[in-house]
Amino acid sequence: MIGTPVLQKIRFLSLPEAPTQTTGLSLKLKEQECLSLMKRCKNMEEFKQVHAQVLKWENSFCASNLVATCALSDWGSMDYACSIFRQIDQPGTFEFNTMIRGYVNVMNMENALFLYYEMLERGVESDNFTYPALFKACASLRSIEEGMQIHGYILKRGLEGDLFVQNSLINMYGKCGKIELSCSVFEQMGRRDVASWSAIIAAHASLGMWSECLSVFGEMSREGSCRPEESILVSVLSACSHLGALDLGRCTHVTLLRNIREMNVIVQTSLIDMYVKCGCIEKGLSLFRRMVRKNQLSYSVMITGLAMHGRGMEALQVFSDMLEEGLKPDDVVYLGVLSACNHGGLVDEGLQCFNRMKLEHGIEPTIQHYGCMVHLMGRAGMLNEALELIRSMPIKPNEVVWRGLLSACKFHHNLEIGEIAAKSLGELNSSNPGDYVVLSNMYARAKRWEDVAKIRTEMARKGFTQTPGFSLVEVERKIYKFVSQDMSHPQCKGVYEMIHQMEWQLKFEGYSPDTSQVLFDVDEEEKRQRLKAHSQKLAMAFALIHTSQGAPIRIARNLRMCTDCHTYTKLITVIYQREITVRDRNRFHHFKDGACSCRDY
Repeated sequence: MIGTPVLQKIRFLSLPEAPTQTTGLSLKLKEQECLSLMKRCKNMEEFKQVHAQVLKWENSFCASNLVATCALSDWGSMDYACSIFRQIDQPGTFEFNTMIRGYVNVMNMENALFLYYEMLERGVESDNFTYPALFKACASLRSIEEGMQIHGYILKRGLEGDLFVQNSLINMYGKCGKIELSCSVFEQMGRRDVASWSAIIAAHASLGMWSECLSVFGEMSREGSCRPEESILVSVLSACSHLGALDLGRCTHVTLLRNIREMNVIVQTSLIDMYVKCGCIEKGLSLFRRMVRKNQLSYSVMITGLAMHGRGMEALQVFSDMLEEGLKPDDVVYLGVLSACNHGGLVDEGLQCFNRMKLEHGIEPTIQHYGCMVHLMGRAGMLNEALELIRSMPIKPNEVVWRGLLSACKFHHNLEIGEIAAKSLGELNSSNPGDYVVLSNMYARAKRWEDVAKIRTEMARKGFTQTPGFSLVEVERKIYKFVSQDMSHPQCKGVYEMIHQMEWQLKFEGYSPDTSQVLFDVDEEEKRQRLKAHSQKLAMAFALIHTSQGAPIRIARNLRMCTDCHTYTKLITVIYQREITVRDRNRFHHFKDGACSCRDY
């Protein structure tokens, strides 16, 4: 039996025979037929058959569309598209733009930039469609110099007023860390669309400028010309998460419900992340349980959220559910699991998970995983075991690992191992003033004042200053910041009067200031005054003044809570009948009726 050629078998990919004379009409029909066939291609095999037939006659229109189809289709091949592109004698703007976009889509950013330089060398005119893809390439490569050069060329070409180009510039400068240039482009825009606002909000969010992110969103809302899209609301939710701005987060949730019929997994996960990081773990759990489809990130956020709230056993159960669903954990998920064991004091479970990660799932522990294990052992008082783990690590321990051990030594008053950790940090040329402060505090507790003086002299010589503790509290959808020992707050007088009332009532509850937390060689009265002005107490006093009776109080801190503030807050919940939630860096403490969710661990 004689085989039938493949091109004849697949009849729907056949072009009509070329007429001997090409008229304008027949050329138009050919072009339409060519486009129709290319649109019906579903893979490279079918595309190559169309390409083989188009080669029978020369047509620049078809050649351009062959490049576009091959370069921009999900099933396409940039290598094959490049081979077609190189056969075009004089490629124009459209062909270059298409190839640049194609390279960016497959994340080959270097080739996208090289092709642009070739475009310039050939004297091919660029247009407003050339630059969005180029700026995306510069942003991905963090190539700020190339981005600025291209920006200069745009100014020469007179394209600086194009909306798409401006939006791409804002995005590029933001991702390259040049927020002032992003803002400059944004402020000079004559017209802004929703993509403009999305770009400038994302630029602030990418740099962790959360307050500014919310400020820009507020400006957008007041202007009222654009309705926020999903990407903007996700950035706003992220800002609320970091600032603990629950009320604004709730408003954003309402906006999502009003404007989006069906929220995708990314938006749902962002909502869960916002609620758990703003202290509402139950709301986060409720949303998580109602999700129809969950992915790895959804589980990771929920596990980490439960870890932050000290609910270690529940986090381990969610991890078990994830495995039962057939989702494979990665190193980020395991970091959340180990954090849950750490905050919950689950030493045995943590050791089991650490071994399971390596043996069952083939994930090599990173420095973050080892750091988590050192924290877990150290908090449980297993300081010698933690030191042995550090010494047996297959990778060189970094500052975070030694700092975790030093912190545990401070907690358990083990100066001997603490000095080993501090010495190792010194050998790593640690530039974190907190390391010096912790060791200084340990010497102060041991009343080794000469050593305290040496540490502080060394800090002064290196220009280090102690990071002041501050607390953020949300009142009527505004975030207020209080710094320890600060007397410059506009409502300072009223806050300190409230502190005086609080301490008067605390005496009847048996409260006595724990002056051992003040590690300065000063008299007891000075120590009591210093304790009184801790930022968390100032924030609580402000919230008690400005919120209604019985309303919950939520505070976020930049430094770990001292034991005196912990005891103080427990008693305040009894006196004023308030629930107080304090986010202590990466951990939550829920105070209610004189008790804390951490069980004083």
